[in-house]
Amino acid sequence: METSRLEIFADGVFGIAATLLVVRISVDAPGGALGRALVHAWPQYAAYGVSFLMIGIWWVNYHAFMRVIDHTDRVFLFANIGLLASIAFVPFPTSLVAEHVRDSGLRPAVILYGLTLITIASFMNILWFYAARGRRLIATSTDQRVVHNLSRYIALAPPGMIVATLIALWNPYVTLGIIVVVGLTRMVGSSGTKAAEAEPPKNQEGGSVRSSNEE
Repeated sequence: METSRLEIFADGVFGIAATLLVVRISVDAPGGALGRALVHAWPQYAAYGVSFLMIGIWWVNYHAFMRVIDHTDRVFLFANIGLLASIAFVPFPTSLVAEHVRDSGLRPAVILYGLTLITIASFMNILWFYAARGRRLIATSTDQRVVHNLSRYIALAPPGMIVATLIALWNPYVTLGIIVVVGLTRMVGSSGTKAAEAEPPKNQEGGSVRSSNEE
């Protein structure tokens, strides 16, 4: 299968997951009390912002490594389905965190949220390292340094999310703070993702498009 078809399908899932985040925001109050109700609903806005940020980061990273992958196989496709299924699940724990941020239900809500992030990070690693092992699915024109830097960047996510989720057993608010900080940090990117984004775009046959000067 051409990677372009896979990326179009993935874009649809990412977009739907991001849209469902805002669909779950609701405020129920009579006219006179609406202003106060809108202020009281701040946890919903915060949860929406954090999860939208995370989905956006995953989308950017996904396209960063798909830029250097020029073909797929059956194993890669099924792993991709696992990743997208995990991302589509994000709106559910997000709504739980927003709903229970003021009560004792926050700890299990944050743990579920953290487990969801761990699952997504794990599937990202499965996808990338399956493709990168022996350069199985990597475009021949891709510099090995790009592959190495992407590997190092992607491998950091699961351990970080595991530690953050374990901290929720002690204090779920600290876990949420860590997730926000990690999200903002990874939004800046790394040498790996930036180098991948600088790679020549692939043509429809999966190879890289090079300029006439390079030829």
